[in-house]
Amino acid sequence: MKLLGKTISIEQIRENIATELRARVVGPNASQRTQEIMDAPGERWFAEDRPIRLVHGDASMFIGGLRALLLQSLHPLAMAGVANYSDYRKDPWGRLQRTADFLAATSFGPANEAQRIVERVKAVHLKVNGVASDGRTYSATDPHLLKWVHIAEIDSFLYTYQKFSKAPLDQAGRDGYVKDAAYVARAVGVIDPPESEAEMRAMIDSYRPELKSTRESRDATKYLLFKPPLPGAAKIAYWLLMVATVSTLPAWTRIPLRVGYLPIIEQVILRPLGYLMTSAIRWITSTPMDKSSDT
Repeated sequence: MKLLGKTISIEQIRENIATELRARVVGPNASQRTQEIMDAPGERWFAEDRPIRLVHGDASMFIGGLRALLLQSLHPLAMAGVANYSDYRKDPWGRLQRTADFLAATSFGPANEAQRIVERVKAVHLKVNGVASDGRTYSATDPHLLKWVHIAEIDSFLYTYQKFSKAPLDQAGRDGYVKDAAYVARAVGVIDPPESEAEMRAMIDSYRPELKSTRESRDATKYLLFKPPLPGAAKIAYWLLMVATVSTLPAWTRIPLRVGYLPIIEQVILRPLGYLMTSAIRWITSTPMDKSSDT
């Protein structure tokens, strides 16, 4: 392929896109950080064959992360902390990079690095507290809120992995993933996290009476859906990911999030689109420098 008079191979194009993608998700020092986590010596929290490594190393995490943000926003107190303390509008990539770094370090990194990241997160949580718009106080160290954030994340990561990965987990694998994630959850202060898929589903149902639409959640949804801080071409790819994300949301979330529910279109068009998008990301990131993981 020729571009501006130069011959560029498909492999070069793929590596260029992969470099840009890593810079967005991991940060400007993506290669160094990847080495610090993946190549550093030492015992890990999880063996190489554990389900958490399969799920958190798959390209479906892009959709899972967006789904988790939308789901988490429905808890007024959790969303109040994000709205008051997170600079996600001015620096959305910073928040994404911090989340990706936490997941990578705890899932793949040496135990000492995983613990360091956990302690950093706990220190940040100590500073996040205040009064929500409904007059209730909140704190990021509240075990009840920590549990909601946790189960919204693992439900989203597991659901999108099952829908869009090449090798969905069987029941034992799904329970194993939830149990692996519980180890990390306890480290950051979650009390009695679920240890099976059934427990996770039951806990999500138990939170539903607390979930509702708020001004903050609606603002976050509008921002995520319609105002991504990206240039034109990247914005199109983002929107494709987002419509695929919306198709994975439970029906009961659609009214409070104010997003449409068209089950036939979602089943026939949007979910296959999600599979195509994650397959494309998987291909883009499967460069020689990245043999150890899909991300």
